[in-house]
Amino acid sequence: MSNANLYTVLSSGFPEDRKQIALETPDLLYTWEDVEQASACLANLLASLNLPEGSRVAVQVEKSPEALLLYLATLRAGLVYLPLNTAYREAEIAYFLKDAEPAVVVCSSKNLEWVSKVAEEAGTRHVFTLDEDRTGTLLSAAAQQPREFETVLREADDLAAILYTSGTTGRSKGAMLSHGNLASNAQVLHTYWGWRPDDVLLHMLPIFHVHGLFVASHGALLAGARMIWLPKLDVEQALRYLPRCTVMMGVPTYYVRLLAEERFNRDVCARMRLFISGSAPLLMETFNEFKARTGHTILERYGMSETVMLTSNPYYPAAGERLGGTVGKALPGVHVRVVDDRDEVLPVGEIGNVQVRGPNVFSGYWRMPEKTKEEFTTDGWFRTGDVGRFGGESGGAQVPADYLSIVGRSKDLIISGGYNVYPKEIELIIDEMPGVLESAVIGVAHPDFGEAVVAVVVPREGATIDTDAMQAELKTRIANFKVPKQLHVVDQLPRNTMGKVQKNVLRETYKTA
Repeated sequence: MSNANLYTVLSSGFPEDRKQIALETPDLLYTWEDVEQASACLANLLASLNLPEGSRVAVQVEKSPEALLLYLATLRAGLVYLPLNTAYREAEIAYFLKDAEPAVVVCSSKNLEWVSKVAEEAGTRHVFTLDEDRTGTLLSAAAQQPREFETVLREADDLAAILYTSGTTGRSKGAMLSHGNLASNAQVLHTYWGWRPDDVLLHMLPIFHVHGLFVASHGALLAGARMIWLPKLDVEQALRYLPRCTVMMGVPTYYVRLLAEERFNRDVCARMRLFISGSAPLLMETFNEFKARTGHTILERYGMSETVMLTSNPYYPAAGERLGGTVGKALPGVHVRVVDDRDEVLPVGEIGNVQVRGPNVFSGYWRMPEKTKEEFTTDGWFRTGDVGRFGGESGGAQVPADYLSIVGRSKDLIISGGYNVYPKEIELIIDEMPGVLESAVIGVAHPDFGEAVVAVVVPREGATIDTDAMQAELKTRIANFKVPKQLHVVDQLPRNTMGKVQKNVLRETYKTA
């Protein structure tokens, strides 16, 4: 019987010479042998707790190599990993623990007092601490355990992780991802992005999210490639390590901040083969400026908590160009369609609802059967909630019919006077205007139109925005019902930890403006 445990799949890519370096921090080196033995100690600790089948291990700790090892140990022990954003506070954590009922909670020592209280209220029996300086009760207990562990047998459909969605439109939902979901996506990306054993990944992303925990870490682990492991984006450290790296993944903010540094140039990127951007839209200006400065074309891709990666611009030139403003083609084995509100497939170039299916798509939401049923069509496609189109135009160029562009979230769709308004269309025009750094377009309640279009604009440093002139310019370029009724100038847009603009916050701020 073959073992479909995700750890078994990932470890099949570890190098034969386990003395090679797997993880590097500014202070420490971890070999592949360290990865195997430390994850074995932690897996043995979890196994010693005699937990019921399918028990959840909830983790809210700062990023460290040991946090990654805990994730691998949870997989090895056949348990279910539940990462929690380090920004969540007591009321939020109380909700997640009550909903998921984890058997084990691991937190930072500084939060132990309140976490242990909410864990006890949720019925959790085991609470450990883990800090980024390699201290805490978890490692103390694991140190007493054997350094070998036989990875637990798991089927492809068995649950490996639960990721809670942000919950900006209501109650947070736990997306259930199986060993098969995650393994299939890792294997597809391994080939599609050309992963190699001699790659060096610059890892600066958080690991409570799909991007850093699954896409980046799985890619390096399955390739047997070294990771340079930094707690977060630090431009000075990035400039120090990039000359040794071949792959970097980041959110758009990372690339904007690198471009703001004069020392970031072609020489720094001499060994790099691939820069990947995701989790939020990449501005066309950033895409173009990065290419001009470094000679590298950023690869933008598209995924979500419920599906991991769905589409990607090509890595190999033979497969096509990397086109700014698009998220590329459906990955091998993944199916993507754009449909109207009756789930009828739309012609190329028309905007509609993005639906997907494939071996990477989750089975449903934790303990929410009705919500799960709502989010899948009768023929088995998952409704992503995103709005997009195949083909069309981007940056003034024609887009091939098999390239997807995301134009917004369905919840961000504005219906003004009975007309559909897609915020992204207006944002792209505003972002091209003189003196504009970026913008966000939202809908707010209006007594006559139902919703009014409102734009929030961030000026470039030293620039002044003339909102009347901007509104007049927009009237010459788009239909009047799309022109913002109000334009607000702000220093910056509110963003979550993954760089996504929080339009729910903007809607609340300007609802009575």
